Amino acid sequence: MLPVAIAALPPPALVAPAPHEVSFGRVAGTVSPGTRRIRVLVGGRLAVEKELLRRRFSVDVALPRRDVTIRVTAFDGLGHRSSTAVGPVFGLPRAAATQGGAQGRSDPALARTVRALARRFAGTCAIVVRDLRTGRGASWNARTAFPAASTLKLAIAVELLRSLRAVPAPGTRTDVLLRRMLIYSDSEAANKLLVQIGGSTSGGSARVNAAMRTLGLTNTDMYGGYVVEVEQARPSFVGKRTTAWDLARLARQLHLAASAKGLLSRRFRGEFTPTDARYLLYVLAHVREPGRLTRFLTGASVLHKAGWIGVARHDSGLVYWSGGVFVATVMTWNPGGANASSDVLAGRVAQASLSRFGQLF
Repeated sequence: MLPVAIAALPPPALVAPAPHEVSFGRVAGTVSPGTRRIRVLVGGRLAVEKELLRRRFSVDVALPRRDVTIRVTAFDGLGHRSSTAVGPVFGLPRAAATQGGAQGRSDPALARTVRALARRFAGTCAIVVRDLRTGRGASWNARTAFPAASTLKLAIAVELLRSLRAVPAPGTRTDVLLRRMLIYSDSEAANKLLVQIGGSTSGGSARVNAAMRTLGLTNTDMYGGYVVEVEQARPSFVGKRTTAWDLARLARQLHLAASAKGLLSRRFRGEFTPTDARYLLYVLAHVREPGRLTRFLTGASVLHKAGWIGVARHDSGLVYWSGGVFVATVMTWNPGGANASSDVLAGRVAQASLSRFGQLF
């Protein structure tokens, strides 16, 4: 008598997270009929095990702030199992997912610290920090225009993703150019993406400007494409410009968009999606520009975009820590030449902000 074949248990179908995205720890999907429980492993370690009463499931797990692979294994009543793995996924703290809606207000203690740091800096600076859990923060020269340098490559990325039907697949021309533009601050890649957006660098920059105006960034101007290879030798206030207020606003809106909230989601509904935001945040998590906002931080992840020319150095982004997330933007200008003191200022601001927001947590 021939043995009876036992049907394999189909693997779970995951809808969240997705590879090459950030995740706040939500793991969701569906399982096949007969599945009784699931087991979720993060980086090979058991994160949660759950009994199921229906085919759909959603669980929250704690993710380390680094690239990991998440595996979901389904079990039926007979002990059969099947698995689905997704990765790489960059983990962000679960607490940050719901943060960002609090109204901004000044924190007197942090304001004093920021003011003291700004006054000691040998040059002109602008600073904006804001805790997205409480809205508390501080600023200095927030609406003063600075040469934007490469900080506006983040604005290019936002408009590029808005113009696409879906996030670019890994390894495609657009994906490679976007990563080169943000991770390595490649100006040639930025120009090629501007042409892709608008048919020319000037056409693309006009579309970027229009998108930023829609988001309320009224003091930001792309001013055409980038001067490849000689940009640092030609610093000038005539050209790309922005403010610390605008950069901080863009960073906050990107964080909110990852959870389908904020102006990016509302103004560009159906065009800039939560998937776009999570993909873009994933790229920013791999930016190779250390020693600025990250200079003195431990136990935190900085998703950021810096910019620099001969007389200016900036860094702006999102600092994720166990208590959530805050925005930090530091811009500096010195007619005698920007140097490492700009990076130290950015590091001190981020360090002081994390310390203060940790006290308020």
